[in-house]
Amino acid sequence: MPVQPLAVIFAVLAGLSTPAVAADPLKLVVLGDSLTAGYGIDQNASFPAQLEQALNARGHDVIIVNAGVSGDTASDGLARVDWSVDTETDAVIVELGANDALRGVDPTITRDALDQLLARLVNDRGLPVLLAGMMAPRNLGAEYAEAFDTIYSDLAEHYDALLYPFFLDGVATRADLNQADGIHPSAEGVAVIVERILPSVEALIERIRVEKQTGALHPAGQGSILPMIREGGPSCRGCLRALKSLPKPANDSRFSAAGSRALAG
Repeated sequence: MPVQPLAVIFAVLAGLSTPAVAADPLKLVVLGDSLTAGYGIDQNASFPAQLEQALNARGHDVIIVNAGVSGDTASDGLARVDWSVDTETDAVIVELGANDALRGVDPTITRDALDQLLARLVNDRGLPVLLAGMMAPRNLGAEYAEAFDTIYSDLAEHYDALLYPFFLDGVATRADLNQADGIHPSAEGVAVIVERILPSVEALIERIRVEKQTGALHPAGQGSILPMIREGGPSCRGCLRALKSLPKPANDSRFSAAGSRALAG
């Protein structure tokens, strides 16, 4: 019985098919100070390590990079952000400011440093950010606390970043969850932080996936960047330099009416 032509075609196509290539794991960088660096505890018990374990256990294929440096202020984090957050990064968790408050640094200095840092990450590089807030010690006075505590919510709103209001929520002041200094979490304390912040980090991961699916270009190795335009949102400001540096292709759907108005402005 002669072989049917369709059978031959299907056989050839089956032979040419190749297994799907697995996607690379997402890479999240934790840019922080001693609270995330793992001061005083084993590195396997540090915040990035425990967070990666928790996310992997929930089915997320992620790598968490520990870019915490003990003693860093917000200004120190700003000074090293470009080399601490490499071009393969998919998103950033920013945890800075605790040392500013402990040293009584003028809140306007802390605010300015975090403002510039977020502008680098969000506007210049188009990276999704989760900003972990901090609270000033109450012995510095109500005026200082008010000026300091509002930094994080203000900047998160301005840059459309996700906000976790207080990084040490559920751990601060608890002797059983902190080391002898009463400042740095123990391994058990870090576990509490991870459990509480996990939904916010999963929201960050979802934001990465949504932006990739909607065509936002990733900064890794691509030269000119086109972060996703949200009409009227803070990300539009970050798009302008990249948009203006590129020729406008004919019939390119990326240049919507909103994008055209942004370029004109």
